[in-house]
Amino acid sequence: MTHVAAAPSSTLRRAFPFLDWFPVSGVVLRGDLIAGITGALVLVPKAMAYAQLSGLPVHYGLYVAFVPAILGALWGSSRQLATGPVAIISLMTAAALTPLAVPFSDHYVELALLLTLMVGLIQFALGAFKLGVIVNFVSHPVILGFMNAAAIIIALSQLDMLLGIPKGRSDSFLADVWGMLLHLPHTSWPTLAMAVFAFALMVGLKRIRPLAKLSVLVAVVVTIVVSHVAGYQRVVEVGVEQIRDGDTRALVLAHAETERAVRELNAEIADVTAQLRQTRRRDVRTAATLRHRLHLAQLDAEGMAAANKRLLRDLQLLRFERADDGALHLRGKVPAGVATDGRTWKLRKLAEGAGTFASGGEVVGAIPRGLPELRVPTVTLDAVMSLLSAAFVIALVGFMESIAMAKAMAANTKQRIDPNQELIGQGMANLGGSFFQSYPACGSFTGSAINLAAGATTGLAMVFNGLFVVATLLLLTPLLYALPKATLGVIILLAVTTLLTPKALLQTWRASRADGIVAAVTFAVTLLMAPHLDRGILIGAALAILLYLHRTMRPRVAELGRHADGTLRDVKVHPNLPTSRNVIALRFDDALYFANAVHFEEAVLDALSAKPDAKYVLVVASGINHMDATGEEIVRHLVERLRASGVTMVFCGLKKQLRDVMQRTGLDRLIGDDHVFPDEQRALSAIYERLGPQGRGELLPRTGGAT
Repeated sequence: MTHVAAAPSSTLRRAFPFLDWFPVSGVVLRGDLIAGITGALVLVPKAMAYAQLSGLPVHYGLYVAFVPAILGALWGSSRQLATGPVAIISLMTAAALTPLAVPFSDHYVELALLLTLMVGLIQFALGAFKLGVIVNFVSHPVILGFMNAAAIIIALSQLDMLLGIPKGRSDSFLADVWGMLLHLPHTSWPTLAMAVFAFALMVGLKRIRPLAKLSVLVAVVVTIVVSHVAGYQRVVEVGVEQIRDGDTRALVLAHAETERAVRELNAEIADVTAQLRQTRRRDVRTAATLRHRLHLAQLDAEGMAAANKRLLRDLQLLRFERADDGALHLRGKVPAGVATDGRTWKLRKLAEGAGTFASGGEVVGAIPRGLPELRVPTVTLDAVMSLLSAAFVIALVGFMESIAMAKAMAANTKQRIDPNQELIGQGMANLGGSFFQSYPACGSFTGSAINLAAGATTGLAMVFNGLFVVATLLLLTPLLYALPKATLGVIILLAVTTLLTPKALLQTWRASRADGIVAAVTFAVTLLMAPHLDRGILIGAALAILLYLHRTMRPRVAELGRHADGTLRDVKVHPNLPTSRNVIALRFDDALYFANAVHFEEAVLDALSAKPDAKYVLVVASGINHMDATGEEIVRHLVERLRASGVTMVFCGLKKQLRDVMQRTGLDRLIGDDHVFPDEQRALSAIYERLGPQGRGELLPRTGGAT
């Protein structure tokens, strides 16, 4: 007797959608394994590059490619969608966090984990409550303008990695880029040379068909070897006493002193905050004093930290020569007779008055070996409020990228995609990732395309992908020490070219001027307000909604005349069509709701004032899909008002949803069943029959054509 395993119930499948993958045949398992490894080979170097873009150490990109990738596959709807780090979300993460903390710092990492938690909670909640339709409020032109601006910002953000020039971080991204370009003479030639070499290597390998998919991986391996053999980066620790230039030494000491002062202020801020929490309810006057003291301390700390950042950047622009005894002299100011190593050195970072100086380019350095530790995100009210708008925008943009790719692949695989389940999957990916040191993740276009092309059938491909990343974290991180950061910059630069879609922008303008304006405004605002990217998409979405409301406030109301082909047409488009002085036929082409109900009323009254002898107004309602309470009230008043003046309103082509509203409110009884018809031909025939000798039948079809 054969026993057949019972299929999981619908409730169980919704809770654990990955149960639908099973049972898995050997052929499917082998295909998923190959797809997972193929995708991981491409993903690993890109993950590190995207982490650099997000302002986090490169190994955080590998963390995002591990836990979120597996959770997104297990709980998502698409079986081929690859969840992980992507360029646009990495940039938005940096944009959200940079105003609040110094990139690569511990505080920055804490905020990144909190942001991931918030994004995951928003996505999970939207999916659980089946609110996936909320993304429809962010229109395609908004996303189009945002993506193109973001692509330019991403490309410009990599210039410091490609040129080796330090870039400031202020409230204006474009001003920072311009300030960096003013220092082009300080370009690091080894860095630029490595960037050009990596670019040529990747572009060249893409033209070799067998190596095209692995071009990034091959370029990474080659540049690591070149970097190691050529001594691409050399680093030395130098005490302040070894800096021979007196002015430079004074600036280094001033930086160290300011750092100590900022630490003391931060300790004071923490202490005052604790006191304020204890006294807020008991002593209002003391609480007010503490708030004032806290505000002053915060202003002082922010001002001193900003000044120190500017000072550090100025010091990083200086170039030094290193004597054989280890002393550093400003380039061109080495005393006669002092031998140097022949290399140019620059300051990389300062800590406690000691400096890390580097010669040549910059490499990723030591990557922590092992898996990410379980770490609960630090949640504070101030941080949550500061990140809320950015988290909401990242959640929506991440989901829109994910669902767009999932639907595109479903067209090939014939799989049914559930947007709400995909939201839950993305939410689970980010929720789980936030506890394992991940920044926000979403569906990757490149990773998903590789997954599909490599033969992935189930989400097990992404599980194998994540396991390969685990192997990288456990075994391969020492081999990545000499990876040039310029190579990662080139990877990002080439990746964002797919986000630039000028043809799509032009097509949007041709299709609709209003949508073209929305896309252009979103593009400009996103670019000008960077690093505050969330403002660009929020302003674009608000503008799109306002333009939609404006458009629907005055929809088309066409007075109709009979065309030679037997149909009723707009007399404004065809001015020579015959009309009737006794009958006015109007067609309203939109939903009848609060924003345009008065416009409908004005159109009816204007038509009557132009034809004072009219006895009937026929409303062709085939274009009305919805009527709210305001629309119903306007129609009711019109029927009563016109009837009192001897004019009868007649309706035809009413859809079911309108008839339902009329029945619930009693409007159908006021109008009368004898004044409601299924189509305009029957309505006009009845009207002219009632008019008798007065009606000449101008609006009746002469040829018997369809209406």
